[in-house]
Amino acid sequence: MPQSKPLISIENVVASATIDQKLDLKEITKKFPDVEWNPDQFPGAVFRLRSPKTATLLFSTGKMVCTGGKSEEMARRAVKKVVQMLRKGGIKIKKDATVKIQNIVASINLGGRVHLEQAARTLPRSMYEPEQFPGLIHRMLDPKTVILIFSSGKLVCTGGKTEKDVYRSVNSLHSMLEEKNLMIYD
Repeated sequence: MPQSKPLISIENVVASATIDQKLDLKEITKKFPDVEWNPDQFPGAVFRLRSPKTATLLFSTGKMVCTGGKSEEMARRAVKKVVQMLRKGGIKIKKDATVKIQNIVASINLGGRVHLEQAARTLPRSMYEPEQFPGLIHRMLDPKTVILIFSSGKLVCTGGKTEKDVYRSVNSLHSMLEEKNLMIYD
């Protein structure tokens, strides 16, 4: 019996941002002692927020990368908050950050198991080598995402640029699995 809609959970949204000016990371770490910066190991400083719970890498070029957001909105809010906090702390930032979503990672439960061997033979742009990795790797063209499919019916979707992309990919794949009788419901 076909299950209801797949349970989709956004796990991580990666956003890049720029403020179009240089950042003095040494000055930032002086004013914000919680900001981690070890330039010998990595050029970026890590600015962590408790709410929304994210980590934003700050680079001297004025570029930033925010990870850990659970939605596009949360990632945008986090970058905005980091810029506000830097300004409050006396760091002069002329422009607001321009934010671009780079990648959305989601975990999915289809509520049934998947015939991986058959799926590997029938789904286009799929790769399945169980000796190397237990999941089937399926590349979707529209929207351009990669979905890892496990026999348990659990999926990981990556590469989406919008939450809508993620939902569209997963629902499209789920329909394909249903149509080709590749789902097993107990």
